[in-house]
Formats: sequence, structure tokens, C-alpha cells
Amino acid sequence: MLQDLLRHQEWADAEHWRAIECCSAAVGDPAIRTRLHHIAQVQRAFAWAVGDQREPFTITRAEDFADPSALKSYAAGYYERSLPRLLQLTPDQQARRLTIPWFQNPPLEIRVDEALTQCAMHSHYHRGQNATRLRELGGEPPLIDLIAWFWKGRPSASWPS
Repeated sequence: MLQDLLRHQEWADAEHWRAIECCSAAVGDPAIRTRLHHIAQVQRAFAWAVGDQREPFTITRAEDFADPSALKSYAAGYYERSLPRLLQLTPDQQARRLTIPWFQNPPLEIRVDEALTQCAMHSHYHRGQNATRLRELGGEPPLIDLIAWFWKGRPSASWPS
């Protein structure tokens, strides 16, 4: 199930980006842009937390990306760099306990599979917020629920160019 959630997450992100890019008002909307960055930043943070933490985590801001295409490349880059590694985690690796460093008082220790499930659910939550805003701006949110992904035959992600 975790592999399905991770694959769905990429597909849903790519479809989400495609719908946003079809609505010029959404492309320039600060709330959508901030959430798109937040989604990508948190995905990278969880991949870092479950991986090798020898290198420090790089925090970025939405303003660090000159235009929407740079932010989209940042979002897609997570999947290029991290998804193959995450999909190959063994059951023992998924059961490994780790401390989530941004929870400190009290500390949070969870399993790798729990951390990655949280990452997928967090992304879904913010895509839902963006879908509401997209509709307010005259756009059409895509049907990207997990069950829709199952229904469509678990398609691979196709990032808009």
C-alpha cells in the first residue's frame, strides 16, 4: 500500500500541476504558489528524514523560484531523485524507527512507513486546498483521489512540460 501511495502522490501532483497551468489566474495566485512550494518542500523533508541525514536539509522559500516552471521542476525533482529509493525500501527498512526532527516538544518517533504515509496524506490535504482555490479562480480541479487512480488503472505520472 505504501508503494501505491507514493506512486499515486506523484501522479496526483503532476495532474494537479497540469490543471493549475491551464488557468492563468491560478498560475499567478500567491496562495496556490505558496502551497505548491510547501508540498514540494515537505516531500523533500520527509525523504531526507527517512534517508541519510549526514547532509543538512536545505530549506527553500517559494520566492526562491523565479517563475512557476522553476517551482514545477523543483517539485518534479523530488520524484526523480527520491522516489526510486523510497519504492525500494524493504519491509525491515519501512519498519525502522526514526525521530522526526521538526517535532521537538515532545519529540516524535515513528516508523519510516508512517512518516511516508504522513507525507502522502499531507500532500493530498494541500492539493485539496489548492483545488478549492483553483475552482474559485475559474479553473477545473482534476479528479485525483486515490480511488480514481485505482479506477484509471494506476497510471504513471506524466509531468506537464
